[in-house]
Amino acid sequence: MQSDDTQRKLELMQGTLDMLILRTLVLGPAHGHEIAKHIQRTTEDVLQVEHGSLYPALHRLERKGWVSAKWETPKGGKREFKYYRLTPAGKRQLTAEHSKWRRLVASIGRVMEPAKEG
Repeated sequence: MQSDDTQRKLELMQGTLDMLILRTLVLGPAHGHEIAKHIQRTTEDVLQVEHGSLYPALHRLERKGWVSAKWETPKGGKREFKYYRLTPAGKRQLTAEHSKWRRLVASIGRVMEPAKEG
């Protein structure tokens, strides 16, 4: 059984990954590998999303109705990929998560870099 601290850490990481996936899909439909590569590229290789985390997150987002998924074959391709798209509910969720993220970053910043006194 996990401690409360461990569960909170997992929730934060899960929520952050969800937010990054939703933000990536603002750019348009993408399959899992494209989503992972976009996050890796955009963060200059700081964040590397493993498939073992990515696909459970995508399935969770699909169950919540924040993304939709459809198997498609890209033009000129021979293999089908499951493409994920942001839904209107997903856009609303991303807006809410982005707002929470901004508050969190500002709060941490105030602790880490307090205004000079005097």
